Amino acid sequence: MWCNECSLLLFMSAVYPPLSAPPANMFNSVPGYEDTVAGGGGYLPPPMPVQPSAPPQPGPVADWSIPSLPEDLARGAFKDFASSHCCYSAGPANDGDITTMEPFNTFRYRLETFTESRSTEWAHKPYEGEPADFYTQTAPRPWEVPATAPSLFTDHKQEIRVPFTSSIKDCQDCHSTGTTPCEECHGNGYKQCSWCSGSGTRNDENCHHCNGTGRDRCSDCDSQGMKKCITCKGKRQLLTFIQLKVEWTNHVEDHVVEQNSGLKVDDLRSVSGKELFKNNQFLLYPVLGFPNPAIAEASERMIRDHQSKYSQTSRILQQRQLVELIPITKVNYKWKGDSHVYFVYGNENQVSADNYPATCCCVIL
Repeated sequence: MWCNECSLLLFMSAVYPPLSAPPANMFNSVPGYEDTVAGGGGYLPPPMPVQPSAPPQPGPVADWSIPSLPEDLARGAFKDFASSHCCYSAGPANDGDITTMEPFNTFRYRLETFTESRSTEWAHKPYEGEPADFYTQTAPRPWEVPATAPSLFTDHKQEIRVPFTSSIKDCQDCHSTGTTPCEECHGNGYKQCSWCSGSGTRNDENCHHCNGTGRDRCSDCDSQGMKKCITCKGKRQLLTFIQLKVEWTNHVEDHVVEQNSGLKVDDLRSVSGKELFKNNQFLLYPVLGFPNPAIAEASERMIRDHQSKYSQTSRILQQRQLVELIPITKVNYKWKGDSHVYFVYGNENQVSADNYPATCCCVIL
């Protein structure tokens, strides 16, 4: 049977078709932004990079000594490690007998490349009286728009409305009415009564909740059948513009010289070492004259890879390299007649003991 509600739904679907992507004619054509689309695209190629002009830096100062770790510090670090784990008994740390301590100090080379990348997309917002400056002047190209950079080697993002790209458009989602049909009640203003499932009766009596009508007022739209358009926020018009997304990223890569101690390389990421050499400039040269050839090779390879990789889609603003000597001590000890091992590493004297011999199962209530 055809009903008034069916007619209303048919009318609403004709007047307010399902929401889809913005129509192509919603956005203007702006010179220099022909490939800009709603939702954004890939990163824009930066201006041609400049080759490094500074002469190669001198080799690092050769001071490779690190004092041996005293036994009392090794034992104290082990005690702190055990006490920081609720399931570890203090027995091995307090009563274990240290038999030998072996240094496995190693070098770490770190390269940081700080870049700026830019991308554009067509965007819109509810029109609130802003000036429409489209074509009042020529819009600056993406890499000509001023942006405030953060401190060097700090990640940051910024969104900027490109000047002279803003125009006013009618809202397509509500056909410039400022309202759209309520999705909860399909524009009817009422919903099926949840107490009687729309029958109007409950327990062979008129439903007291809906007075026998089988319908509830729609609280989402206050029984109006229409709600404020979420796209234009009831303003009926949109300000469309090109939005520039600027992203500053610090790309960090480490190379640790193999130390054959048994300590996992990933454990070293959280600690610092003795700084042997450090410099930064626009584009770096590899480290020269370093006694360990693995560091010199890593420096040359990583700098070449970073400058090639990141200059394709972003602008390199600064690079920084650091060589550290990281202290690592392998401690062999006995507890209750069995031999065990732990490592003390980094300036922070962190401890790694994968097979701690006295653990229990903790239950957290």
